[in-house]
Amino acid sequence: MSFRIRRATSKDLDALVALENSSFSYDQIGRRSFAHLLKQRSSLLWCAEFENRVIGYAIILTRKNSQKWRIYSIAIAPEARGQGLGRALMAEVFKSAEAASVAAFSLEVKCENKGAIELYRQLGFEVIDVLLGYYSDGTDGYRMQLTLSA
Repeated sequence: MSFRIRRATSKDLDALVALENSSFSYDQIGRRSFAHLLKQRSSLLWCAEFENRVIGYAIILTRKNSQKWRIYSIAIAPEARGQGLGRALMAEVFKSAEAASVAAFSLEVKCENKGAIELYRQLGFEVIDVLLGYYSDGTDGYRMQLTLSA
């Protein structure tokens, strides 16, 4: 699969919402929240395209004067999973983080999301906390962190 990674724009709003709805049945990001995230300087959004269709996204939250970024959400269209798209999105995130002198990343992930957890571990993330009943459907989560070398 040949896909292209680029920064998301407001023109991607409908596609991002559709991808969210096809990827998650819990704690979904709504249209208004996506629109807000696309406008904020404190959020960075990338999307992956295949044949002019958004098939993946990564949302990163930043804070002014902070060297820690939070991976807020990553979604890959069900039919595109297992193709290296999550890794490619994270490579773009890491490239931007290096330019911004980011020192660490954090994220939350469902304990049952084995594919995502494996990807994060391969990228160097470690579980630092168990979050009991963290998600709206009552399932537990992990808080994971990656500290980058200086």
